[in-house]
This record gives sequence, structure tokens and C-alpha cells, in this order.
Amino acid sequence: MPRLMLLLAVGAVAYILLRRVAAMPPHLRRGEYFKLGLGAAVVVVILLTLAGKMHWVGAAITGFLVFARQSLPLLLRLFPMLSSLRSQGAGAAQQSTVTTRILRMHLDHETGALSGEVLEGPHKDWRLEEMDREQLDSLREYCENEDPESLQLLEGYLEQRFQGEAREDATQKPPPNGAMNRKEALEILGLDDDADEGAIVDAHRKLMQKLHPDRGGSDYLAAKINQAKDFLIGK
Repeated sequence: MPRLMLLLAVGAVAYILLRRVAAMPPHLRRGEYFKLGLGAAVVVVILLTLAGKMHWVGAAITGFLVFARQSLPLLLRLFPMLSSLRSQGAGAAQQSTVTTRILRMHLDHETGALSGEVLEGPHKDWRLEEMDREQLDSLREYCENEDPESLQLLEGYLEQRFQGEAREDATQKPPPNGAMNRKEALEILGLDDDADEGAIVDAHRKLMQKLHPDRGGSDYLAAKINQAKDFLIGK
């Protein structure tokens, strides 16, 4: 009976953890599933060792698994860094970044494609490309209630992704003229800190071409790019 209760408890915990991982953004699930599998292996080896069904080799394996479990967060943090360095070495595509309270949006300079991630709210840590239309509509409603600037940014993404099928009630309010610093302006234009006026003007021209309405352009992004250029060249 105690053994059955233990198995039921373990099964219940495993079910809860699996449900929690399944609700996470897809790009985070693989690492979490790996950690769950490693944790399950640790538990199994410990139980077998305590039951006397594994000798010292089992204890050694247990120690290794525990060490691996403790080291896993560091390894998971290192993998994206190594991947980023590899991408830089291969000549990663240049991009512009615009950040609002709820969203961080990226514009690829080569293709003009928009991508982004959610910074707060019910869909925090989700990437926009991982979300279906129902989830995006829910995010749009959240932005509409919480931050008009994020709403304008999201509308540009929806317009591009769904080829003009964005919701008809989309608002077309102009973006607020909030203060901008040099770091933000450079991120928007995708430039380094040592960019001169010629580089700023050239980046601005190329980005505005990418934001043409025929390419799914965003009025909000266009306004931010204009604001970034004016800030950097002192107009």
C-alpha cells in the first residue's frame, strides 16, 4: 500500500510538471523536458540504490546525474551564447530592434521580416512566430488595454504576417513622441555606436524602403525610424 501511494504521488507530480511545461513557449520546452527527464532518472537511480538493487556503480551514476542536474542551467545559458557567437562569425543578418513595455520587435534588414517576443503579460516569453491567431488576438487585446505603443507595434506585425487580414478595428493612432536616447536610436537603426551621419542616413533610407506598404510596412515602425534618425543627426 505505501508503495502504491508513493507511485501515485510521483505520477501526480509528474503530470503537473508536464502540464506546466506544455504551457510554456515552444522554444523553452526542450530544455525543460530535458531537465524533467534528468530529474526522473535521478529519482529512479536513488530509489533503486536505497532498495539495494544497485551497487556502488548506481551510487556513482546518481552522483553524476545530480552534478549534471546542477550544471544544466549553466549549460543551457551557454548554448545560446555559443550559438550567437557562431552566428556572428558566419555574418549574421543585421537587424533593427524596437522595444516597448510589452513587446520587443526585430526588423531583418535583408528580408524586411518582422519577429519579436513578449516581455510581459499572460504570454510573457512567447515569440510572436510561435503564437497562433487566437493567441495573437488575445495579446492584441492585452496591448490595447495596457499600452497603446505596444499595440501599434503589434499591428505592424499582424499586418505583415496575415497579409492585410489584421482585425478591422485596428487603431491607427500616431505613436507617442516619447524621449529617445542614443542607445535606443542606434538599436532601431541597427547601427553601432561609432556610426557617422552618412551611415545613419543610409540605414534610414534602406529601412524605409523595407517598410513600404507593399511589403507589409508598419506606420509605427516608420515613425520610430524617422525619430531615431532625427535624434542621431540632431534635427
